[in-house]
Amino acid sequence: MPKAKKSNKRNTFDYTKNRKKLKRKFLKKYKPRIDHPDIRNAWDDKKSMAKNLMEMGLSADPNRSLPVKKQTLFSKDRDDKTPTNIVTKPYILKKLEEEANLPEKDCKTLSSDLIEYVQHMIREHKDNYKAMARDEKNYYQDTPKQIKRKINEYQRCHPQHYEAFISSLAALEPMVQ
Repeated sequence: MPKAKKSNKRNTFDYTKNRKKLKRKFLKKYKPRIDHPDIRNAWDDKKSMAKNLMEMGLSADPNRSLPVKKQTLFSKDRDDKTPTNIVTKPYILKKLEEEANLPEKDCKTLSSDLIEYVQHMIREHKDNYKAMARDEKNYYQDTPKQIKRKINEYQRCHPQHYEAFISSLAALEPMVQ
């Protein structure tokens, strides 16, 4: 039987590989970057991930922390003697709860082209969406409902601009007649 090609080859040092770079790459994979500064400061590299998270009052596996209890035909009152997790770093949990309770600001914005398009449609057709759909500036052939959705989005994202625009239209209207 033939042997494998490299079975009788001696182990030699590979001068083409940068060992320092390989070690850094391995450590980066082994210890991933933790984005949250409080968790990063409280993290202990000598402990496992599950142990670190348990000390902070967090869960590594949600299926284990909140298990789905199976229903049995004959339910007996049993006292499950499961070990209670001791939270030694509760300040992490409190910080995370505070951050989660902060109101999230709606930071969505619309492009200047879309704002211009919506203003043109309102200026020309007021609230006649069918006429807007037939307008020659409707390059993307939006349906009346799509145009209405875009106008509502403009109202929601830029309420001050919308109010100023509508008030300027109302001020111009009496002079036209």
